[in-house]
Amino acid sequence: MINDNFVIKGDICYSKSLTDLECIKNGYLVCKDGVSEGVFEKLPAEYIDLALIDCSGMLVLPGMVDLHIHAPQFTFRGIGMNLELLDWLKTYTFPEEIKYKDPDYARVAYRDFVKKMKKSATTRAVVFSTIHRQSTEMLMEMLEESGLITYVGKVNMDREAPKALKENDAETSLEETVAWLSDISGKFPHTKPIITPRFLISCTDELLEGLGKVAREYDLPVQSHLSENPEEVKLVHELFPTASCYGDGYDMYGLFGKDVKTVMAHCVYSTDEEVDRILNNGVFVAHCPTSNMNLASGIAPIRKYLNLGIKVGIGTDIGAGESESMFRALCDAIQVSKLYSRLVDKAYKPLAFEEAFFLATMGGGEFFGKVGSFEKGYEFDAVVIDDFELSGLNDFPLRSRLERAVYLEADTMYLSKKFVKGREVKADYGNQYFD
Repeated sequence: MINDNFVIKGDICYSKSLTDLECIKNGYLVCKDGVSEGVFEKLPAEYIDLALIDCSGMLVLPGMVDLHIHAPQFTFRGIGMNLELLDWLKTYTFPEEIKYKDPDYARVAYRDFVKKMKKSATTRAVVFSTIHRQSTEMLMEMLEESGLITYVGKVNMDREAPKALKENDAETSLEETVAWLSDISGKFPHTKPIITPRFLISCTDELLEGLGKVAREYDLPVQSHLSENPEEVKLVHELFPTASCYGDGYDMYGLFGKDVKTVMAHCVYSTDEEVDRILNNGVFVAHCPTSNMNLASGIAPIRKYLNLGIKVGIGTDIGAGESESMFRALCDAIQVSKLYSRLVDKAYKPLAFEEAFFLATMGGGEFFGKVGSFEKGYEFDAVVIDDFELSGLNDFPLRSRLERAVYLEADTMYLSKKFVKGREVKADYGNQYFD
C-alpha cells in the first residue's frame, strides 16, 4: 500500500456511537495502510516498531466531514444575510456563479477555497460546483492535489435562473454532464463525481428524468436541496403539482435514495410523508444550522430524525453559512436544537455535545463508507489540535477540553496536523484568521 504505517500518541477523542464518546488521555492511535487499527491505552507489542508521531498533550480527533458546501459561494460568504433564500440566490448567488464561466476567475476563486479547506479540520466534503464543466474539472483537480477526499458535482439547471446561468435545455444539460463524466473518468483517485440537480425549482422534468438515468448508468450518488424555505417549498408545489411532497419530485425520477446513494441538504420543512420517504429510501440529511439561521429558513427537527433512525450529518453550507469551520457548525447544531426544544416542540430534547460530535464525524462519514471514527477498520482520517493556549489555569478533563476547543473554534486557530486515509496533508496551519 502507498500509505505509511505509524502510531500517533496524544489525547484521543472519537465517537463509537451516537451517544458514546470515547476519550483516552495519553493514548495510542495506530494506522496501517490507511486504516485504523484502533486506540490503545498501552501500545501493543505488535506495533512497537512503527513510526511514532508524538502529539502528547494535544487533542487527536477524527477528521470532520462536511456533508454540504458550495465552493463557488466561498467568495461572498457572510454577505446578504438580511435576505431569505430565493432573494439571496437571485441577488448574490446567481450573479456570482455566472462568473465561473471564465476559467481565469474560477482558477483564482477555487484556489482560495481549496487553500482554506486544506487548512481546516475537514477531511472529507460533498461539494457543489456550478454548471460550468471546465471550472468544475479545475476544482476537482485542485481538491485532488489538496489531499482531501471529496465528492464534487457539476450543477444542473435548465429553468428558473438567469439566462447566463441556465443551460439551454435538458438535452444540453445532460450532454454537458456526460461529457464532464467522460473527461474525468479514472482521473482522480480521491475526488469523485456526484450528480447535482441544484434543486427541483431549477430543473425540468425532462432534466430530472435524464439525471436519474445517468446516476444509475454510471452508478453515481446524488446531492441536492430539500424543503429548506417556505417560499421555496411553495414554488416546488406549483412547478410539480403531481408530486405528493418535495421529496417525491426527486423520487419519481430515481434521485432519492433506494439504489442511488443520496444526500439532501436542510429538510427543515419536510412533511411526515417526506420524512417517511427519507427514512425508507435511506436518504442522508445534511443538517446546515448556520445557513438556516442566516437566511431565516428555520430549524430542522434533527432530534426527530435521529429518533426515527434517519442518517444525519452536518454541512457548513458556505456561502449561506459564513465559515468553513465544522466546529462552528457543530456548535450551531447544538444551539438551534435547544431553541427547537424550547420554542417549537418540547417533546424533542436538544442535542448533547456527544451527539453533535458524532454527526460531524461518523454521521456524515457514513456517506463515504467506514469513515469518521477510530474504531478498528475505519479509514484513517485524523486531525490534531494543539489546545495548550486554551488551557488557562485549569486542568480540565479531556472531554471538557474537547468541548471547549470545539466551542472556541480551535480548528481555525490551533490545527497542528491532518491525515486523510493515512496520508498526511502538509500545510502551514497556524492561526487561520491570519493566513
